[in-house]
Amino acid sequence: MRELLPTIEAWTAEGQGVSRAVVIRTFGSSPRREGATMLRGEDGRISGSVSGGCVEGATAEFMEAAAVSGLQQVVRFGISDSEAWDVGLACGGTIDVLVQPAVPLAALEAVRASHHDRHAGRALATVLPAGSPGADIGASELGPPAPPAPPLVIHADGSLQGSLGDAGRDAALVEAASSAISSGTSAIVELAGQQVFIEAFPVRPRLVVVGAVEVAVALIALGHGQGYETVLIDGRAAFATRERFPDVDQLVIGWPDEVADEVELGPGDAVAVLSHDPKFDDPAITAALERECRYVGAIGSRKTQRARRERLLAAGLSVEQLAHLRGPIGLDLGGREPAETALAIMSEIVAARHGASGGSLAEKPDRR
Repeated sequence: MRELLPTIEAWTAEGQGVSRAVVIRTFGSSPRREGATMLRGEDGRISGSVSGGCVEGATAEFMEAAAVSGLQQVVRFGISDSEAWDVGLACGGTIDVLVQPAVPLAALEAVRASHHDRHAGRALATVLPAGSPGADIGASELGPPAPPAPPLVIHADGSLQGSLGDAGRDAALVEAASSAISSGTSAIVELAGQQVFIEAFPVRPRLVVVGAVEVAVALIALGHGQGYETVLIDGRAAFATRERFPDVDQLVIGWPDEVADEVELGPGDAVAVLSHDPKFDDPAITAALERECRYVGAIGSRKTQRARRERLLAAGLSVEQLAHLRGPIGLDLGGREPAETALAIMSEIVAARHGASGGSLAEKPDRR
């Protein structure tokens, strides 16, 4: 929902009421994942998407009704829903959508906090109306409308605002929400017979690039376009300039290991080491692996990688730590131009973030 924040603020400033629809569960080859959000302004304007275009028209009608009634409802579109076929969800997927009369204030606060504070990841827990469709695709297609209740808020530090009314269920909720914040994945959990939608608002993902080389220029631009906060580290001020890297959020001049604390290098970061100079590469890789960064990749041929691993082992890194180093960096896209190499690297980073293989979609079975 982060990308829709400017729209929400603009419409609200105009005095528009804004209703929301959010995907809470998917089956099969649905085009959008849980957490995908669509907005509808009072004047009928639409922003965002719940299905990539398949059921937006039908969803907008439910959103209009929700805005009038003030009630929220879970709607199922899919294989067993003839209306969904009429509007084009013929890909075989099924989605459950939570339609809300207004954007929850807690969701707005979560988006703003996660964008501006690297330590402010959080999740919202919405108890779904009784009678909402279950995990069985053959379940009832419409959950009954019900008054919306303020969602519970779970912070990255494990603190909980609100309660499900039972200490055991609260503890289970915090555990599930903490996992959602870490992975950035929204999902429904069932707690003592209650369906609860956990909507993750992780901190803005961050890409840390070491080495102000030509590939880095394209990689920073790609990361920026994907919504990543971008950091460039290089010891050469003549190369690491705003003129070459207009999209970068933070330029840091210095040795990678010496500035790791300054940039707060940590587990949520993707680190791409591109300098191709052991003086920079080895300290950067060591710092990233020791801080258990989510993704650590280094440029260089297989021969270069073997020599590098031998040096790092001799310097004290363990075999287990080095198992997390990706090198040669990037997916095999076949291109060798700087922009193509950057695309291969960014593709691997995105795949790693979502726990995907990076293989062909044609070879991947549909989720059921």
